[in-house]
Amino acid sequence: MSKKPKFQRPTGMRDILPSEQPYFEKVYRTVAEVAQFYGFDRIDTPIAEDLELYERGTGSGTDIVEKQMYTMKTRGGDALALRPEFTPGIVRAYNEHGMLNLPQPVKLYTLGPLFRYEHPQAGRYRQFHQVDLEVFGEESAAIDAQIIQIFYTILKELKFTHLIIEVNSIGDAQCRPYYKKVLVNYLRPRQNSLCADCRRRTRENPLRVLDCKEEKCQRVKAQAPQILDHLCEACKTHFKSLLEFLDEADLPYHLDPYLVRGLDYYTKTVFEIFSETAVQLREAAPRGASLAPLERGEETVQRNALVGGGRYDNLVRLLGGKDVPATGAAAGVERIISLMKEKGFPAAEVPGSKVFLAQLGDLPKKKSLKLLEELRIAKISIAESLGRDSLRTQLARADKLNVQYTLILGQREVLDGTIIIRKMDTGEQQIVKIEKVVDELKKRLKK
Repeated sequence: MSKKPKFQRPTGMRDILPSEQPYFEKVYRTVAEVAQFYGFDRIDTPIAEDLELYERGTGSGTDIVEKQMYTMKTRGGDALALRPEFTPGIVRAYNEHGMLNLPQPVKLYTLGPLFRYEHPQAGRYRQFHQVDLEVFGEESAAIDAQIIQIFYTILKELKFTHLIIEVNSIGDAQCRPYYKKVLVNYLRPRQNSLCADCRRRTRENPLRVLDCKEEKCQRVKAQAPQILDHLCEACKTHFKSLLEFLDEADLPYHLDPYLVRGLDYYTKTVFEIFSETAVQLREAAPRGASLAPLERGEETVQRNALVGGGRYDNLVRLLGGKDVPATGAAAGVERIISLMKEKGFPAAEVPGSKVFLAQLGDLPKKKSLKLLEELRIAKISIAESLGRDSLRTQLARADKLNVQYTLILGQREVLDGTIIIRKMDTGEQQIVKIEKVVDELKKRLKK
């Protein structure tokens, strides 16, 4: 006989077990509360979209499109991709549903799973989760600053400290082409010092070289010309205004003249938010973290990128809409939760049950179903073991759950129309009419 298959989760994907759900709930609840305060409405887009949406929107020359997307052909011949990021799908929805006709700006937020075929390692999964904010119809740098402030606030609400914002401008269609020529002229004589991908990027998409994490490419990048020296007047003015807004909001930021982000659609503002942690030198930093030396013995600062985003003023038009300015950002939920656990930050509180229902026999089981629904309607949290008949076993479970009261319903109680309320810390018991038990519990639990 053939052995039964032993099914396991796909490589690079994982189960989010009940013990971890409170962390996800904490992050999602915090994002929703802050986003709604700032006037954002929730949107949910399909997990699968047309493949061309990402090829055109995210960029055919990006690592996401070239190497990381999950693609498929439907039986009808449609080419689809599991969403690797949120922005193109939200732009598509903005265009498709005529949101241009709504009062502008339109502020939207979303959250959920994304899919990228990456090398699995700690903190990096092929199915992962992000929270995302997008604003359409506003070109002021004030909105860029507000997006940064909102994500900074979310992280502070989650108890993060030592946050730093890296910010840059990558110009627009007026000034970026000239900078690309300057950059290519710098990179060409140094081709042998670049990785194979960056040699190709020099020809096809030179800004991507600045985003490469290979050490040899980092050394070349360190001496590369800076785009801030080549911005047109409009981009200079926008960037100067952004920095003034950040200063006024007392947000800690650094200028990173080589920050470009890994997506093709950005214009002008790009930024990332990092959490800084002092670690021992012997500890290996996870992928996505950078180390900056400190002058204090054997410690360095580990920087974990938690949020990234920027402005994308051409994407709405590129994907079939009007000429609408836009800006947005996203945060990695798994990375945030990993640091929350590491730093001992609290998850969402899961209220425990204060009452346990113990029943003895078939007739009490049947009566228990109606009673449980009455308690739910009354918003009295209750635990039970309907599959068990032993009173001793059920009381032992009630004791482990640390409930205040146990309701005991046996054959005699059902026939008499009564139920026993047992106070667990003293063992004191009282018999009450079953139709009065909800009111009685409400009075006792208020004390």
